[in-house]
Amino acid sequence: MSDSPAGSAAPHCGLVAIVGRPNVGKSTLLNALVGQKISITSAKAQTTRHRITGIRTVGDAQFVFVDTPGFQTRHQAALNRTLNRTVRGVLADVDVVLFVVEAGRFGLDDAKVLALIQESGRPGQPVVLVANKLDAVQRRAELLPWLKGMQERHAFAEYVPLSAKKGADVERLLEIVRPYLPAQAWLHDEDALTDRSERFLASEIIREKLFRLTGDELPYTSTVVIDKFEEEGELRRIAASIVVEREAHKGMVIGGGGERLKRIGSEARQELETLLDGKVFLELFVKVRSGWAADEEHLRSYGYE
Repeated sequence: MSDSPAGSAAPHCGLVAIVGRPNVGKSTLLNALVGQKISITSAKAQTTRHRITGIRTVGDAQFVFVDTPGFQTRHQAALNRTLNRTVRGVLADVDVVLFVVEAGRFGLDDAKVLALIQESGRPGQPVVLVANKLDAVQRRAELLPWLKGMQERHAFAEYVPLSAKKGADVERLLEIVRPYLPAQAWLHDEDALTDRSERFLASEIIREKLFRLTGDELPYTSTVVIDKFEEEGELRRIAASIVVEREAHKGMVIGGGGERLKRIGSEARQELETLLDGKVFLELFVKVRSGWAADEEHLRSYGYE
C-alpha cells in the first residue's frame, strides 16, 4: 500500500469496475482513463477475458479501474461461465460501478448486465451510467427521452454521456467519479499504470493481433500462452503458443506460406517494443488443443481465474 504525497489533502482511493455487455467500448474507455493502452481491443466479442486493472492517480486521488470481460448471456461453455464468475466477483469488491452502454441503445444483453449489477453489487453501491459512443448519435435531442427511460430502470448515481475517444470527456468522467472514492491510503505507487506483469501484457497483445488479423474466420475459442519470457539487459526473448481447438483453425492462423502468422508476430513485436521500451525477440507457435475452452482444468492452466 502506498502513502499519499506529503503535505497534500487526505488521500482518496477506490476500486472502480467497468462493466457492460461485449463490444460496448469498456477496454477503450479503460485505456483512455489510464492514459496508456493496457487492455486489448478488437471487434471480436470475448476480447477481454481477465480482470485488467488500470491505475490513474490525479492529485490526492487514486482511481483503480477494473476492466471486466463482457458479460456472456448466449453460451454456457466453461470459458463463458468462468468469465461471468469474474464479473460477479468484481462487482462484490468495488466502491463504484461504471455501467457502460451505447448512448441511445439499451437491449436485452444490457438489461441482463444491469440485473447482474443489481444482484451482485453491494447495497448502496454507486452505479454511474456511462453512455458511450456519443459521437455516433445523430440527433442529440433523442437522448433526453432515452435518459429518462434509463432513470426508471435504476437509481443511477450519475449519468455521463461521452465518447471514450475524446480526452475532455474522459477527464470529465474522472471528475464525476472522484467524490465517490473512499478516504483511504493509495493502493499503488503514484506512477503505476497497471498491476499486470509484462508477461501477461505480452500474451494479451499477441492475442489482440491474432483476433484483429483473423477477423471473423477464427472462432473466439483460441488463446495465447507464454512459454518463455527472458530478459537479457534491454532485450526480451519471448516464445508464445497460440492455442486453437481444431486443425483447420491452425491453418487460418498460419495463413498461406505462413504469411498471417508472420504478420501477427511482426505487429505484436512492434507494439511490445514500444510498451517495454526495448528490443523484443518473439517466436510464435500454433498448437491444437481440442476442447480446451470447455475444460475447467485447461482454463486454469491457461491462467483463467
